[in-house]
Amino acid sequence: MEYTNLKLDRENSVATIRLNRPSALNAISPGLLADLADAVAVVEADEDMKALVIRGEGRAFCAGADLVYFETAFQDPGELHQYLTRLNDCLFRLEELPIPVIAVVHGFALAGGLELMMACDMALASSDARLGDQHTNFGLMPGGGSTQRLPQRVGMQLAMELLTTGKWLSGKEAADCGLVLRAVEEDDLDAELEALLSTLRAKSRPGLGWIKSTARRGHNLPLRDGVALETFAFVQYVSSSGHPKEGIQAFREKRQPKF
Repeated sequence: MEYTNLKLDRENSVATIRLNRPSALNAISPGLLADLADAVAVVEADEDMKALVIRGEGRAFCAGADLVYFETAFQDPGELHQYLTRLNDCLFRLEELPIPVIAVVHGFALAGGLELMMACDMALASSDARLGDQHTNFGLMPGGGSTQRLPQRVGMQLAMELLTTGKWLSGKEAADCGLVLRAVEEDDLDAELEALLSTLRAKSRPGLGWIKSTARRGHNLPLRDGVALETFAFVQYVSSSGHPKEGIQAFREKRQPKF
């Protein structure tokens, strides 16, 4: 399927969404948001996919929401509310996608771009990337989840510093505080991504989905409740899929499982 504001590729069990508004540093316009929501739905429906990668064309991952659009949206609170609802619905869809979602960050991941990155399960960044929630620098506040997801990623104290000062972090600093999984030189990003994807391609898609949903749903639960959730999920998974049986059989036969 052809999109105006992004590119969607599906190959070798991995889907890749490339934000494609390079002249605007991939700022999230209503058009890009609509394309992104549709592309995520396409990936969700494709049971051959084991992972989704989100990255940006040009000089940046994503520099945030399209401020040109916001200048007009500010005049209509109803339209603004609809845009933020659509944005957050799309980000929740990424979190609920039954496969791992990996952001690959180079250049900038700022404000709405940071919020998009944090809705992904993992993020790889170039060491010299620039990441931050800069809403406060323009007299704004987050509308795409930063006040909630950022403290979960880095802790409340650092999150408050980033949210209230608009401070940017380098990719290396972001890796050091857990905002991203790893930071490498930009020329090494593709190799680092492939090393991660190569392990995911061999995994069971239902197994990946159950692990992801259980981890995300149990994240803020008390430990006993979270473990009870895991027990329930384990029984549901092995009762509904043949993949656990195939995995055990492969172990006994000293071969790789066929998922």
